[in-house]
Amino acid sequence: MYTAGAGSKIKKRHLHLTEEIMNEFPCMGNECMTGTSLDVRQEIMAVEIPKLAKEASLKAIEEWGQPKSNITHLVVTTLSCLDLPGVDHHLSKLLGLKATVRRFGLYNHGCYAGGSALRLAKDIAENNAGARVLVVSSEMSSINIFTGPSEDYLEPLVCQALFSDGASALIVGSDPDTSSGENPIFEIVSAYQTLFPDSDYDISGVWRQVGAIARLSKHVPDLVASNIEECLKEAFTPFGISDWNSLFWIVHPGGPRVLSQIELKLGLKENKMEATYKILSEYGNVLGACLYFAMDEMRKKSIKEAQSTTGEGLEWGVAFGFGPGLTVETLVLRSFPINMATEK
Repeated sequence: MYTAGAGSKIKKRHLHLTEEIMNEFPCMGNECMTGTSLDVRQEIMAVEIPKLAKEASLKAIEEWGQPKSNITHLVVTTLSCLDLPGVDHHLSKLLGLKATVRRFGLYNHGCYAGGSALRLAKDIAENNAGARVLVVSSEMSSINIFTGPSEDYLEPLVCQALFSDGASALIVGSDPDTSSGENPIFEIVSAYQTLFPDSDYDISGVWRQVGAIARLSKHVPDLVASNIEECLKEAFTPFGISDWNSLFWIVHPGGPRVLSQIELKLGLKENKMEATYKILSEYGNVLGACLYFAMDEMRKKSIKEAQSTTGEGLEWGVAFGFGPGLTVETLVLRSFPINMATEK
């Protein structure tokens, strides 16, 4: 039994706070930490997060090439909207999915949400014959505080410099039906979740009247780098793989120092995280959504360079997502041969 991505199309865009919005709601730009803008921010998120998710979903369904009535399950991740009914409910209605579609909402997972959603989708697909799981991640950084930093409080600057907006979507299912046009991209062979010791608040976030506040300690790069090899060993020892340069790499673009520390610790070649670095440089950190951005970038890069597989010509690969907790999602992937006649 295996699970394969059956289609992926990413909608990438930045929806910055406009001057018009800031003028209408001055509470969103207070220069101190005593503003009361969370109500306004959530009202925006409740409308825009499902709409952004819809755009990415429609592109994934279009590339998948099957009727949306074939979707049996919906998994939605977001950190940006906490209203009830949730984004999964509103997205299902916006897409016109069947009322019997089984929905899952993953909220407050942050940057590891992309890995969590794929782990869940794999379990669903492998335990429900014929299941086709639409996985969607939608985020907007307007939920974050938008105030000037102070000498004692730098979190606002971190939020504004690192995080951005976007949505991504893909289809996951077992036993892809290539005769009907399903064109698998990656196989999810196995999935693991690991909680690093003594790291509960090294990546964290809180919701306050001024908006969401991300808190990232200076220890995060070293924590991830010092623990990442144990995650790799647990995941790849069953397959007899210990050469980390023999893998293709899809990593959550959490920040340049985290990525460079991983490369240094594992002795990775310079171009191993090229897809991830490109997403980081062009789109920033889009929380759970950007893991799928990087997957799509690798697929497109492999096609452009006429590689033999979707994983830059390699068979085995790894996808990493890491976030609050400090929690890491590790996915063992296998690439598929590129069929240039059917790739879009």
